[in-house]
Amino acid sequence: MAIITMPTSTSEGEILTLKQVAEFLKVTERTIYRLAAAKKIPAFKVGGTWRFSKAEITEWIQQQSKGGKADKT
Repeated sequence: MAIITMPTSTSEGEILTLKQVAEFLKVTERTIYRLAAAKKIPAFKVGGTWRFSKAEITEWIQQQSKGGKADKT
């Protein structure tokens, strides 16, 4: 049995809904749904509805930012 440790910071362990992620990223809910369904954004389902870890979303944003700054030589 795996032991799950809870993060010490409440914002680190915060779980967001699809609507909250859409507002956070300033895109439509449909866009977030498509990204989640295509596994292009970190997400998981609880009872058939998408949920997102705020910490993973923040990390994903940082990865996207780094990927978009490729050297053009």
